[in-house]
Amino acid sequence: MIKDHYAIIMAGGVGTRFWPMSTAKHPKQFLDILGTGRTLLQQTYDRLLKVCPNQNIFIVTSQSYQKLVQEQLPELPRQNILCEPARKNTAPCVAYASYKIHKMNPKAVTIVAPSDHLIKKEDTFVKAIKSCFDKAAKEDSLITLGIKPTRPDTGYGYIQFIEGNLQEKDKRIHKVKTFMEKPNHEMAKFFMESGDFLWNSGIFIWSTASILKAIESHDPELANVFKEGWDVYNTPKEQAFVNNAYGVCKNISIDYSVMEKAKNVFVRSSIIGWSDLGTWGSLYTHIKKDKQRNATIGKNVMLYDSKNCIVQVPKDKLVVLQGLEDYIVVESEGVLMICKKQDEQQIRNFVNDVKVNKGERFV
Repeated sequence: MIKDHYAIIMAGGVGTRFWPMSTAKHPKQFLDILGTGRTLLQQTYDRLLKVCPNQNIFIVTSQSYQKLVQEQLPELPRQNILCEPARKNTAPCVAYASYKIHKMNPKAVTIVAPSDHLIKKEDTFVKAIKSCFDKAAKEDSLITLGIKPTRPDTGYGYIQFIEGNLQEKDKRIHKVKTFMEKPNHEMAKFFMESGDFLWNSGIFIWSTASILKAIESHDPELANVFKEGWDVYNTPKEQAFVNNAYGVCKNISIDYSVMEKAKNVFVRSSIIGWSDLGTWGSLYTHIKKDKQRNATIGKNVMLYDSKNCIVQVPKDKLVVLQGLEDYIVVESEGVLMICKKQDEQQIRNFVNDVKVNKGERFV
């Protein structure tokens, strides 16, 4: 039943690698980074409305972003914005939201999704999620959405699955063999060629009963912190409890906390036009390009003798570039960054240096 379908959108990250557009005050999930007229958070919300009702969508975000969420999703009930007092990675976020929802509805089946991913094939995505919901509602299973690799990417984690699923109604659902960390290029090439590895999308589907059972079994320390709040979830005392809980809980991802330890983990192989939009380079692959392979966002960009560049500037700015190849050029809120595409991993270092040398106002 659709009334038992819930969504948890994780929207508390800072998105440092998208600086200077993404800043601590206004991170990338709240930006229209693709120039579509809807921010990444709004696009994620629109997508999940296709699989569960509005009142069953919960946004977990930082207390400092509560107002931004309200502004961008005015139709979302205020009580569905769950505020974290500190960033503690994905496991505390999942535990908190799952206990809260489970108290509301013990039959709840949830999708947990980041707020800043791109999914181009939304109909295929919806079909995949409905199939996973169906399995999660009937079985004690933890399901992750796996993406069929299109290139040997070193920026993603990988999931190896076991071939052969005679019991499965959906033949794209496989038992997980192992989770692999981000590989080097050679290993990524091997993963892709072997055919039994998928990219780990960080999108999960399970019943609240199954994930809470798994957390209690594999990470009892984390479970105990959030289980203590059972009597105050969905009451005026909830926020005070959560503030205390985040003060004592550890910083850990749901992958390390549960997924890599559990035996009832499955992956659903999908081709949904997915990207985690983690870097300017990943954004470049999804933007329309001119004949010289330049990708531009901004109405007044003029390029001469330039190729393979990504340029992101405000609509009211005129930018003229000459003689650049393989560069990222971004202007936002009085900050201009010009960086070689191959060196974009340095952007985090730039942000740290700016913070130290120029103060918080630029980051």
